[in-house]
Amino acid sequence: MRDAVYAAVGELVGEGERDSMTIPQVAERAGVNPTSIYRRWGTIDALLEEVAVSALTEDEPLPDTGTITGDLQAWAAIIAADIGRPERIIYLRAMASARGYRVDACPCWDLRTRQAGQMTDRARRRGEQAPAPRQVVDHIIAPLYHHAIFGLAAGPEYSSALVADVFAMCR
Repeated sequence: MRDAVYAAVGELVGEGERDSMTIPQVAERAGVNPTSIYRRWGTIDALLEEVAVSALTEDEPLPDTGTITGDLQAWAAIIAADIGRPERIIYLRAMASARGYRVDACPCWDLRTRQAGQMTDRARRRGEQAPAPRQVVDHIIAPLYHHAIFGLAAGPEYSSALVADVFAMCR
């Protein structure tokens, strides 16, 4: 059921239905009962946020280049390329819209912080000095998402510069 609902949301967002999308509409497209969607997600915004987080972070293997600098440069480039795709920008904007003014938690940031922590922990085990996961998310990942949402360029040069900036702050 989850996969069918996720696919239906993706199709409807892709067709420009984000602002008018309803749970009954998603249910019909997915071939499931609306009650099942209401029971599991409650609101269209909660459903949209979960689908967007899943789409934006789905099963990404974390880079392991042998250095934290290489890992973060590769990771930032992967994220920039992914979230810069038109279909991802639609999800990002929809997720931001669905969140409204709620700032108490963000599943996407929580996941990105855990991923950054895995890479920085690995670097410390190798004996490298590494930034804190929060620095990685706040100063590398957040600007990439900001650029994607607002249609600003965020290519490999930009993501590499963000990584360099974080290491300059750590000195």
